[in-house]
Amino acid sequence: MDNGETKDASGYGKPPWIFKGSALYQLHLVKAKTARACIPKDLRLVEAFGYTLGGFFLASYDDSPAGVFDELVVIAGLVWNPPTSCAWATKVLVNSDEACEHGRKEVGLPSQVARFSKRITSISRQQDSSRSTGFLNMFGMGTGLSDWYSRDRMDVQVTAEDTSSFNLTSLVPAFSLDKWMGPSIKMSLPSFSGRTQHTPDLLKYSCKIQCRVRAVHPAKVSGPTALLNGEMEQSSDTHNGCTTLDQSARESISTAVMLSKPIFALKFSCMTMQVEAPVVVSDCPKTSLRTC
Repeated sequence: MDNGETKDASGYGKPPWIFKGSALYQLHLVKAKTARACIPKDLRLVEAFGYTLGGFFLASYDDSPAGVFDELVVIAGLVWNPPTSCAWATKVLVNSDEACEHGRKEVGLPSQVARFSKRITSISRQQDSSRSTGFLNMFGMGTGLSDWYSRDRMDVQVTAEDTSSFNLTSLVPAFSLDKWMGPSIKMSLPSFSGRTQHTPDLLKYSCKIQCRVRAVHPAKVSGPTALLNGEMEQSSDTHNGCTTLDQSARESISTAVMLSKPIFALKFSCMTMQVEAPVVVSDCPKTSLRTC
């Protein structure tokens, strides 16, 4: 970012906004019924056999317009944007007031301030090598996978201001230069946002990522027990074609997504993420708010 660039009221400069750091991108099978509860009714869910593809994006930024901060994006699922699809975030947790404000007002995200607590503990090599590689073994990628990690385990606890809390446990990658960090790639992650109290319009934006990427063991996620499907349905109603949920239902959906079945996880190292300015893609009534 140029030093002479004009900054907006939140302290961010003009787009695109650049973030540098590392991230864990974990994909889950999420029940379509759960995802639909927080996706606008005029968007069509990408689903098969009653499931969609959701999960989370856990990032640690060491350089950004808001400085150093952590972020957990809970992705409810994918929605159609022919000829491709876009992700829909049901909750975004950050430990930066500035990042939260910017996410809400400029990008249309359901951002909240949260506390991130990280702890690293040592585990024995026997414990490390005994972990099942599951999905990766199907592709012959599980063999020797533990050699790419240090014998440490990282526990991340994320506690939001609405009292929801998640615990994520993963093996800590070995970042020494003699270890393989994966190939260098460029990719784009298009997303829909908006339909919130701060940003009523439906928006679309793109995250362009350049990083080193490799497959890793999915992180183990724990958290509060989600509401039963029936309870979630009773706590939601339809308002002008979009879903409105009370606080307990919003927490339940995010928890259900985080606790759903993981199928794949990617580690992004040496990451540079460029976030483009969102554009309005719908003329739906501004009173139709997504509040999950």
